[in-house]
This record gives sequence, C-alpha cells and structure tokens, in this order.
Amino acid sequence: MKIGILGTGAYGVALSTVMTNNNHEVTMWTKFEDEKRFLEITKQAKTLPGVKIDDTVKITTDIKECVENKDLIFIAIPAAFVNETCELIKNLVRENDHLCIASKGIEQETGLFLNEIIKKHIDTPHIAVISGPTFAIDIASKNPCALTLASASSDTIQRVEHALKNNYLKLRSTDDVIGVETCGAIKNVIAIASGIIHGLGANDSTRAMLITEALHDMKTIIDVFDGDPKTVLSYAGFGDLLLTCTSFKSRNFTYGELIGENVKEKKLEKYLKENTVEGLYTVKSIYKLLKDKKANVPIIDLIYNICMKKESPETLFTFLVEKI
Repeated sequence: MKIGILGTGAYGVALSTVMTNNNHEVTMWTKFEDEKRFLEITKQAKTLPGVKIDDTVKITTDIKECVENKDLIFIAIPAAFVNETCELIKNLVRENDHLCIASKGIEQETGLFLNEIIKKHIDTPHIAVISGPTFAIDIASKNPCALTLASASSDTIQRVEHALKNNYLKLRSTDDVIGVETCGAIKNVIAIASGIIHGLGANDSTRAMLITEALHDMKTIIDVFDGDPKTVLSYAGFGDLLLTCTSFKSRNFTYGELIGENVKEKKLEKYLKENTVEGLYTVKSIYKLLKDKKANVPIIDLIYNICMKKESPETLFTFLVEKI
C-alpha cells in the first residue's frame, strides 16, 4: 500500500518502521524545512535517537505529496494541531479516502474529539483510531506490543491491519471509536496524577490505588460521551492507563512528578517548552466538557485544580482515601 503519515515525531517515525517492515511505501510530512533536512541527513527523529528511518521513506514538506493518491493516511501530530492540519488537507483528500488517528486528546476550544474534528473538514466515513500501551521506542525496537483499533468502517479496519499487523504488533478491533478516543485522552490526565503521587514520595501501593479508582472514573466518562463502558478493559483503556501511569518514559507522568516535587514554576515551564504533555492540554478540555454535560467526575476536577489553580498536590492523598 501507499501510506502517508502526517507528523514526523517519535510515534510517527515508530509507525513508519512497522509499515516499511511490512513492505509498504511510506511518505512522511513535516511543516518544517529544517526538520525535513535533519531527518533526511540523520535518518532518525530527534525524539527517538538510535531508531533508523528506512531509506525507502520519503520525507516532505509538501502536504499534497503526503496525502494525495494514498491508500491510507495516518494522523500522528499533537492534538492541538489536528484542526489546522485538517484545514490544509480538506481539499486534497478524496471523499472515500481512509484516515487513521494515531494522536490522543480533545480540542480545547471546541471540546471536539479528534475524529469529530476530521469529520468537520473531510466527508469520509472511513476514519479509524489506534490507541494502546505502546511507547514509540518499544514499537520501533520490535518488542511485542498491542493496540486497540476502532472504526465504523470494516474496510478501514482491514487497511490499518494490513499496514501495521505483524509478528510483533497485535491489533484488536472494535467499532467504539468514541470509547477508544476517550480512553486515549483521559489516561494522559490520570498519568499526571500518578506522577504527582510519585513526586510526593508515595509508594507503588498508592499508585495502584489511583489506577483502580481511575478505571471506574474512565468508565463513567466513556458512558457520558455515549461510548461503550466495556472499552475501559481494552488495550486502549486499562492497558494504556497502566503503562502511562507506571513508566518513567511517560512525559505526562514526568510532568506530574515535577508538580509533586514542588519544583519552581520556571522548571515546569521549561519542561513544557521542551516536551508535549498531552494530559495538560486535555485536562482543560475534559474539565469543561464534563461541566457542560453536568457530569460529576471529582478526580478530573482535582487534577484540573492542581494543574491550573495550583491547589496543593497533597490533596490527592485525601481524595483517594475519602473517595466513595
């Protein structure tokens, strides 16, 4: 297949290694000319050192070249930039083109999930989303990994499986797109809380307590958005939550850890400048969405208050013990 990947970050590069391993023709797009030159010269992403981009992969700053006449298009850019990228491709993508979202999050300004942003710009029923416990380096290193693949289109599911499925990457499919997107977004928020707990010096038992409580809350949130609550038990749900809340590789976890350690604001700002922390972006969106729907999810309120209103991180301990 001919595949386009919008985004040349760590996850996009990791996915490209799977696709080239599966003998597909891959074109990757970046909007930055200097990044294009770097990737072409070094054959590796700055955020994924040591992982080689296959020589057959074409890097371009021409978005038309990346999306036109492709059998499948992956969106692997931060959630904050999905809307403007869809603006760029809406007149280039054909009515029945197939798109797969590899990004996680909810748009702040509108409260739209990423599949809803795509539908706003592009008239196609062939939209999928992948999500699960997979760090980019682990995929690129060919460690056994698994993803949940969601789409209402059986044809799109088949194409994504053909692109990615092999002897080290497993995909399990569902039609619950909104449930998978909800899990992918919320787990980043909970990972910040997990990092806070670790930064405060708590042990693994307390983190396990948080993860257990968070599973129940994720189930509630999925139901609020009319997804299938059972999706919380998928790779996109419990699998990704467990990974992100327990690994020091997680940027969301690390950001929370800094909050728990009570570092100076300048250090937090420096970390945000150098790293994409999707959970911080998402907590603003999900907090507003839940308020609009008059849904009561106290753990989201608490994480929002700690991150945005600078409430004491130690209130997490009191919350976990007293939560009904």
